[in-house]
Amino acid sequence: MRVALVVPNFRWSDSDKNTLWHYIPYNLCLLASMIQYIVDIKIIDAYKDDLTQNEYEDTLKGYQPDLVGITCLFDQYGESAHIAARIAKGQGAKVVMGGVYATTNHEKVIQDENIDYVIVGEGEYIFKYLVNHLAHGLKIPKSTLIADRIENLNSLPLPAYKYLDMDSYINSAERKSVDSPRAFPYARIMTSRGCPIGCCFCQVETIAGSMFRPRSAENVLNEIKWLKDTYGIKSLIFDDDNLLHDKKRAKEIFQGMIDRGLAMPWLSIGLAVFKLDEELIRLMRQSGCEYVAVAIESGTERVLKQIIKKPVSFDYAKKMVRLLQEQGIYVAANFIIGFPTETWDEIRETIRFAEEIDVDYAKLFHLVPLPHTRAWDLCEKENAFNGNTEFVWSKGNIETSEFTANDLTVLRAYEWDRINFSSPVKRERTRKMMGITEEELDKIRRNTLRNACALVGIK
Repeated sequence: MRVALVVPNFRWSDSDKNTLWHYIPYNLCLLASMIQYIVDIKIIDAYKDDLTQNEYEDTLKGYQPDLVGITCLFDQYGESAHIAARIAKGQGAKVVMGGVYATTNHEKVIQDENIDYVIVGEGEYIFKYLVNHLAHGLKIPKSTLIADRIENLNSLPLPAYKYLDMDSYINSAERKSVDSPRAFPYARIMTSRGCPIGCCFCQVETIAGSMFRPRSAENVLNEIKWLKDTYGIKSLIFDDDNLLHDKKRAKEIFQGMIDRGLAMPWLSIGLAVFKLDEELIRLMRQSGCEYVAVAIESGTERVLKQIIKKPVSFDYAKKMVRLLQEQGIYVAANFIIGFPTETWDEIRETIRFAEEIDVDYAKLFHLVPLPHTRAWDLCEKENAFNGNTEFVWSKGNIETSEFTANDLTVLRAYEWDRINFSSPVKRERTRKMMGITEEELDKIRRNTLRNACALVGIK
């Protein structure tokens, strides 16, 4: 039996270059590890290879899979997954879809006549069950398969990167940004699943649950050593939703990296600022940390506590940012504007705090309501959708009596530029982090502002 594991080309349904990135299909490689002794496997990354639909179809024809497994990250790219399914079904293969999009939209996905099975949740074991049954000739009717959450993540194998042209993933990044890999070759690693914080805009509770489930520090360190020994990696990106939730475990990981000669440049793109402390920051730096993005989200108490429901103290956040910077770590901070019931004054207050906290780089996002979140429910309650539930990441999406979608699109771009680049010192440090020239940085700034204006129809 032959199984093709597929990342569709997101460009088939979305042309917004600002939302695309360098993506190593870690999840598909975990699935491959689970079934590698049962069936023949081919991973097709149509996104990374920028395959046209015809090229994807030709690749399937050349391999002739019996089963095609498709993963998809976000609702915004969902149509590309359905296109991949249609083409695979046209080749006579059984089709199964899993991943974030399938998990959060399984009622919609199973209605697609080109899809035989939908896996909801963490698919490693239930996918192996499905493959094993099909490989033995058993017939399984069209169905939605609900996966149990995996309690012991140490039981999972190492990802089977042997099915990828790994060098083409780990030796370059698709675009220059402050959170690009710090050195090449690099790897991404996820050391836990689930998050108990429950921020109103986040789908993690639906996808991975509200219970924090960590891999042991020893298990994580063994994977880092394997990545270093096998692929010669020189930097890491931690992709956890809440890397620091268990502070004792986090300290064991960072101390273990130091003690076992595994210290290397690393970054994390969404740390909980309220989990930081001085000892942890010191260990982070000694183990190689060069960049973190702390998730602060709002600069107003009401929005933070009553809407987002995140336990952030502004004073503590300022203190931790200073300690991180004193250790030589480049600090970005994430902020979101445009919640239903948020006033224009509160939006401006968040922007003032983003400037006041004086991080190296402030990331300003507009709210993108995702299904199965409290933010989505609040938008429905406040009639903020205005008849539109097809969202894009680079443009404002909802409207209230306080702001329009266009207001947020333009404000976000111009304040991002003002806060991050008004200081020559900050400009220079950011330029170095991105590994670009002053001219390239200026071009990025101009294009960002022009793109924002174009999105709202301003020439």
